[in-house]
Amino acid sequence: MIIYNAEIYSSDGTVNIPKGYVVCENGKISAVGNGMPQKNITAEDINAGGMRLYPGSVDIHTHMGLIGDGQGAEGEDVNEDSDPVTPHLRTIDGLCYTDGYFYDAVKAGITCCVTGAGSTNPIGGDLIAIKTAGRSPDEMLLKRVGIKFALGENPKSAFSERDSAPVTRMATAAIIREALFKASRYMKDKAYAEENGESLPDPDMKSEALIPLLKGELKAHFHCHRADDILTAVRIAKEFSLDYVLIHCTEGYIAADILGEEKASAVLGPIICDRGKPELAGQILANAAVLCKSGVKTAICTDHPEIPIQYLYTEAAYCVKAGLPRTEAMKAISSRAAEIAGISDRVGKIAEGMDADMFLADGDPLDIMTNVIMTVINGKVVYKS
Repeated sequence: MIIYNAEIYSSDGTVNIPKGYVVCENGKISAVGNGMPQKNITAEDINAGGMRLYPGSVDIHTHMGLIGDGQGAEGEDVNEDSDPVTPHLRTIDGLCYTDGYFYDAVKAGITCCVTGAGSTNPIGGDLIAIKTAGRSPDEMLLKRVGIKFALGENPKSAFSERDSAPVTRMATAAIIREALFKASRYMKDKAYAEENGESLPDPDMKSEALIPLLKGELKAHFHCHRADDILTAVRIAKEFSLDYVLIHCTEGYIAADILGEEKASAVLGPIICDRGKPELAGQILANAAVLCKSGVKTAICTDHPEIPIQYLYTEAAYCVKAGLPRTEAMKAISSRAAEIAGISDRVGKIAEGMDADMFLADGDPLDIMTNVIMTVINGKVVYKS
């Protein structure tokens, strides 16, 4: 498939090619160029009519497919709160890929998201990057990208009702450390046994799930709102040499200088929600601008369904209104989000070798009046207005 006569935009929202084409083959972008392609145009190819062609958007923190669209308790598979430590849970096993919000995502030009467990448990399960359209969860899957950790109010409130740990921030951090220490010891014992021909330690699925994290193959995604919880996440990550991401980072602006020095990555959102719980009391709209200025790698998320995924661009627009440079806001929902998630080799920009994920729009995506005309995922049209 060829999309031609398009105004092609970079991930920062600036024009890259005023009038050009994109060739999609076998789900990948095989060529991008000025003018018309050398190949013959066929009936299957698409004349963009001079409209804007953007890379598909990336929402880096959601619970897509785990909290059902209008399904109530039956559709909620987001928190396995029977145990505070569940790193061995796999999101793909609970993903309702037929959920109606996936279609809302593609209608909005959002072609990829990261989804996974909620924040009830100190350690909740894995996080996966998926396309927002596909015939099955396995087909939608790009890769596993992280393990979910949670600090602060949510684990405290959930487990205090059960009269079991954690009921304090100290206990939440201690439970996380204990699991990481145990997994580290298990990993070393397993390696020693393999090297010396000895019997392997008894299988431990929780520790097995944390080994990729300890090896740097997955990132630790820390749910943290308050400034003290944010710095606890940094502290734990440094203790165990973890590659980490600060999710929500609501009071990040308070510690922006420290986070900049640490070269931290932060995923901010939901942006346009109310301050409906104690940890959101310090929420300010300028958080993204402050963190970005301090050198923190910053992305924007909806935390779907806290804010429905189709309003990702609205959130980015409000961050621009509060001082975030427009180019940074556009990258925060495309190339930088992909970079933080560890999937920038696949998605987030229109370039040769990347997945053929993009959308056509009749205007600026940060303008509420703009319409998405067509969305393409893996070189296939998945939405057309």
